[in-house]
Amino acid sequence: MQADVLAVLQRRGAPMSAYEVLDQLRDGNPRLAPPTIYRALAALIESGSVHRLESLKAFVACRGERHRHVPIFSICEECGTVEEAVSRRITNELSRIAGQSGFAPVRHVIEVHGQCARCESKEAPA
Repeated sequence: MQADVLAVLQRRGAPMSAYEVLDQLRDGNPRLAPPTIYRALAALIESGSVHRLESLKAFVACRGERHRHVPIFSICEECGTVEEAVSRRITNELSRIAGQSGFAPVRHVIEVHGQCARCESKEAPA
């Protein structure tokens, strides 16, 4: 099931909710239920193959190498494109800042919303 869920996310190339993934997979398996999809997504997140976009309540396939550092997601509010980048420096700085008060971060979520270059150029005056 994990391979099927990952394949759906990779084909789409854009954020999908668990129910959108379920709808894609139900064609071949009409008895498929949400808990099965959520379990597959949880395992894929744990392995680093999939990321959850917290602000969208959606999932995307990892586009880079599986990484130990926090992915930074740039999410276009116009077309829905999601770009993924990694910055060890930002991850370390966030942990340092949180740790100043004795807080021990377990995970970081960095999502930046705005407009991608393609959508920005469409709006620029000619």
